[in-house]
Parts: sequence; C-alpha cells; structure tokens
Amino acid sequence: MTTSIQIAVRLPADLVEHLDQLVPAAHASRSDAIRRAIELYVYGLAAERDAATYDRLPLTEAELALAEDVDAWREIPEW
Repeated sequence: MTTSIQIAVRLPADLVEHLDQLVPAAHASRSDAIRRAIELYVYGLAAERDAATYDRLPLTEAELALAEDVDAWREIPEW
C-alpha cells in the first residue's frame, strides 16, 4: 500500500494561473497535474544519472556485439 504525504509549496501566481488554464484538459485536478509533473521530473533526473553512468562506464565490446548479432539472443531464455 502506498502512503501519501501532503506537502506545501509556494508557486508564483502566474505559474498557477497558467496551470489552472491547462489542467482541465489533461488532468482531473491541479494536484494530479503537479504530481505528474514531479514524476516526470524525477524520471528525467534518473535518466540523466543513468546517461552519466553510461558515459563513465561504456558498454564493452562483447555487450555491443550482442546488439549487432540477433542470433546471440536466441540462447537467452524468455522470462
């Protein structure tokens, strides 16, 4: 079970006005829109972190070869 925690933030009035104009077409509530925006932001941060990791630890030649050799994947069992 997921526990929800209420937080309070202060936003500029013009941002809230813009949000309130757009929310009815895409979300059930302002809260839902803000929650989704934070989810996307957190996802983006994780993607940036992963990209930095790949830059630091690039794929090996063996790993790259798997991308080019379709037959190499035939031996891997399906999950």
